[in-house]
Amino acid sequence: MPFKQPKAEKLYYSIGEVAEMFDLRPSTIRFWEKEFESLRPHKNKKGNRFFTKEDIEHLGLIYHLVKERGMTLKGAHKKIKENRQDTEETYEVIKKLQDIKKFLLDIKEEL
Repeated sequence: MPFKQPKAEKLYYSIGEVAEMFDLRPSTIRFWEKEFESLRPHKNKKGNRFFTKEDIEHLGLIYHLVKERGMTLKGAHKKIKENRQDTEETYEVIKKLQDIKKFLLDIKEEL
């Protein structure tokens, strides 16, 4: 999974930082923002977007459905709209399993 954890915990992240976390272009994130009404980052007077941790989690769910599971944007939108809680729970389980796998591979490398 190309998601890279941020080094320091911040309250807000710029669109460039978020794009780097997911290895996406900022234009893709802006497009997804138009497609998914639940993805609404804060904007300052200049129009710069600032993403909270919750925004990043929601973007991670969209990324998982579209890029990793190969769903279309309409399909991902429908899945989130119809069955949001189950979709989020499944995504959380997958993230935890990937973290465990990474941890075990790191242990294997040290042996």
